[in-house]
Amino acid sequence: MGKKPESTFVNMVLRLLVIVSVAGLALGLVYTQTYDVIQAAKKAKLEAAIGEVVPAFDTLMTYSLPPVGKDSITFYKAYKNDVLVGTAIDTYTAKGYSGRIKIMIGFDPQGVIINTAVIEHKETPGLGDKMDKSKGRWPEQFKGKDPKTFVLKVTKDKGDVDAITAATISSRAFCDAAQRAYDALIEEGGNDE
Repeated sequence: MGKKPESTFVNMVLRLLVIVSVAGLALGLVYTQTYDVIQAAKKAKLEAAIGEVVPAFDTLMTYSLPPVGKDSITFYKAYKNDVLVGTAIDTYTAKGYSGRIKIMIGFDPQGVIINTAVIEHKETPGLGDKMDKSKGRWPEQFKGKDPKTFVLKVTKDKGDVDAITAATISSRAFCDAAQRAYDALIEEGGNDE
């Protein structure tokens, strides 16, 4: 039988270095193999959100406002036969109960909300996640509302939005993102061409 290698500090460090190197290479390989799949899934989710918040279109013009900090607001102007049918705005807020929330909100050419779609959030399941229409009917109250007259704040803050029960912070955050989108729409000259 062979002699067992001596357990010295140098041997332990070398073994640990080999283990960490192999694990790092494996992690890097997994990342490179899944990166394209993850990006494709994000793109598909974004495209689905645009389709949910504006009417059917045949042309989409995309542009972003200069970032404020690390974030920017992206506009997706939807046209059907060269006529503007709506604008989808990818907006955000950092005021969620569990942090950042991204939503897509669609406006018709007059600035009335067509629909909303949640793109990303980490809100509490069963409470704040009801902002996502797959989890509840709460976002339906925004459909057909004109932010010129419909105040995008919860009723506790003298607005017109009924908050999600036990999730006022999430409701306020959603309203903040919606207001940010509307303000950007107006700042960019509305939906007029």
